[in-house]
Amino acid sequence: MEKLNDAELSDIKGGFSLSVWGAIGIAAVVVFLCGVLEGITNPDKCRS
Repeated sequence: MEKLNDAELSDIKGGFSLSVWGAIGIAAVVVFLCGVLEGITNPDKCRS
């Protein structure tokens, strides 16, 4: 087995990688869309 150095390790491509910021962004979009749908289906006046 050949041992790879750092430069060779960083050049390896493949697999599915989702960064932390990507996961946070997807979650934010889902939460926003849920809020929009809830506002459309259950309109409620603002509490004062």
